[in-house]
Amino acid sequence: MEKAEQFHVTERLQGSSAADVARAAEILLRGGLVAMPTETVYGLAANALDAAAVERIFAAKQRPHWDPLIVHIAGGVTAEHVVSHVPPAARVLMDALWPGPLTLLLPRLPQLPLSVTAGRDLVGVRMPAHPVAQALINAAGVPLAAPSANRFGHISPTTAAHVLADLDGRIDAVLDAGPCSVGVESTVFDPVARVIYRQGGVSQHQLEHLLGEPVTVHIPHDTNAEHPESLPSPGVGIRHYAPRAHVLLVEDEAAMRARLAEFGLFDAGVMLPQGWAVPGFRGAVFSWERLDDPSGLARTLYVGLRELDVRGVEAIVCALPPSSHEPLVEAIRDRLMKAARAH
Repeated sequence: MEKAEQFHVTERLQGSSAADVARAAEILLRGGLVAMPTETVYGLAANALDAAAVERIFAAKQRPHWDPLIVHIAGGVTAEHVVSHVPPAARVLMDALWPGPLTLLLPRLPQLPLSVTAGRDLVGVRMPAHPVAQALINAAGVPLAAPSANRFGHISPTTAAHVLADLDGRIDAVLDAGPCSVGVESTVFDPVARVIYRQGGVSQHQLEHLLGEPVTVHIPHDTNAEHPESLPSPGVGIRHYAPRAHVLLVEDEAAMRARLAEFGLFDAGVMLPQGWAVPGFRGAVFSWERLDDPSGLARTLYVGLRELDVRGVEAIVCALPPSSHEPLVEAIRDRLMKAARAH
């Protein structure tokens, strides 16, 4: 049964148009799907309180039901629409870091469809900082369940064109507001257990500073070979971030040149940081940002991986930024290491 095949041509709406935002809200309120921009990546939104609409997300993305969704709120649509109570630690983080790239795992209300949380008692809730996402949530007047707007296992989208490459004809509309400013997904954090389930734009150091307590980082198991009953959090699965091509990570410029020299007749691509050179290499090159520019690296990470994948390379050789306390660096390292383990 493939419900997604019943969809009509995907409407391309403009985030700069109040009429188009209203049109997108109308689609959501009648149970449809709209890809919406956030500061992190584009999300595939549905009314989080409508079980049938939520089911359409899974059908359109071909997403397994063991992978939970994140619920987005803004303005008059508060966390209390989907959670039973807000723990004190969560309130501290909301006040300090919302709106922004932080998803909190909170106790769900009984009326929230179980499919949103993969049957678990905690729901991931986020208040996006993107003005178009906020406008859409407020126009719809309901919380929006919204995983990344791509086919399951594909690279997350940071432009409307990326969304359409994966989902054109499978969703009702995409609300185009240009490229995402951050480019990698939100941090996912359990404020009671003090566990980070996904690295993102808010760092372990920031969370520890605000809470005054140690915070640990969850190390996920490889979920490619096994289909778990449900994942403990959105964003734990490895395949979210991997291109079709094999990702091969290197620590420095000399290692990149050596890795590329190994391929011979194999078709390789390279995520080449500014200031690095690979003399004699004739394969596909994506000109990445400087390794000391975390914002630029994050904003263009998925753009580069998608571009090289589209060019049909067998492998992508990519520099791994040195570890640091900078949250985006740790998020980039997390995505790249998961992508490298995905094959």
